[in-house]
Amino acid sequence: MNYSIFAPSDSRRYLRWAVAAFFFVQGLSFAAWASRIPDIKNMLHLTEGGLGTVLLALPLGLMASLPISGWMVTHYGSKKMVLIGAVLYAITLTFIGFVTRTEQLVIALFAFGLWGNLTNIAVNTQAVAVEQVYGKSIMASFHGLWSLAGFVSAMIGSLFISVHVPPHIHFIVIALIAFAIIFTAYKHTMPDTEKEAGEEQPMFVKPDRDLLILGLIGFCAMVCEGAMFDWSGVYFQEAVHVPASMTTLGYVAFMGTMTGGRFAGDWLANRLGRRKMLQLSGTLMGTGLAIAVAFPTLVTATLGFLLVGFGVSSVVPLVYSATGRSKTMSAGMALAAVSSISFIGFLIGPPLIGIVAQFANLRWSFAIVGVLATLTAYLSTKARLID
Repeated sequence: MNYSIFAPSDSRRYLRWAVAAFFFVQGLSFAAWASRIPDIKNMLHLTEGGLGTVLLALPLGLMASLPISGWMVTHYGSKKMVLIGAVLYAITLTFIGFVTRTEQLVIALFAFGLWGNLTNIAVNTQAVAVEQVYGKSIMASFHGLWSLAGFVSAMIGSLFISVHVPPHIHFIVIALIAFAIIFTAYKHTMPDTEKEAGEEQPMFVKPDRDLLILGLIGFCAMVCEGAMFDWSGVYFQEAVHVPASMTTLGYVAFMGTMTGGRFAGDWLANRLGRRKMLQLSGTLMGTGLAIAVAFPTLVTATLGFLLVGFGVSSVVPLVYSATGRSKTMSAGMALAAVSSISFIGFLIGPPLIGIVAQFANLRWSFAIVGVLATLTAYLSTKARLID
């Protein structure tokens, strides 16, 4: 679909910043919750095992909403759904701050995952449309703003914790900021076409070969991303053998280059081409993990994790951008399908690392992740929607 008819050249920047604002709101809200997990754990007197079980409610809500979100975005339009999703996401954040029982937290987190994914599918559908207006790759910068917002929100959380602001006040403040951004940005988002809003499609549609390949690329990248999020500190502790004060160095290195890479990713993709950029990303992920596994010292492992962060930074944005160009499904349905496959990697990757480490060791686990990461470079040669 040609969206450029909605955006004269003098208004393109408003479309871009409006969509960017919704990415920022998502990152701001999610990181606010993440920064107060220890406080809420203590408030509800949860054990580590109990907290782990409760935290499953969020990805379960996300997974439950994947097919429904795609259908809603296709049927009602991404403009309406990004507003509804973002508002409900911020409201649910405030509810989390007021929970007093474990079952309330489970329900709130399930809803948080559900509304978060509805917003995610809708805002990425908007981003695909704005990217078509620009006629060049700009998707990675949107995802970069999510990461930047997460950093800003984490700093706000640290400040509030240091001055003993309770979680419910913290979350209300973040929600009010989110509402101000949402209602300012909404009027500048991409209009829905008559074909998009009200288009009838079944709720469950089997993705074609091209979308399956994109989903597999996303799956491999998100296994790698999940490994970095959950296991980087443990790897530095058990394989690199650093002091306790330095176990977060790998995670910081990964997050730093992932965030920076998302802002540089569009520039590189526009110059190298999307396919070559994906091949480079897969190569960097595989090389970085190979270095960290083969040479588990502080300097080399940190260098390896820096490469992994830069490599993984552009994969999901490029995959989502290509998904939005599907000719067989609407952007919303296609994004939901590819997101489903990709997110399975994020869910099962970290537990599988633990299982492999139990029977072998953590270096073998990361070696397997490295093979999957390198596989993204090969799969990108088979993905016809990338060009």
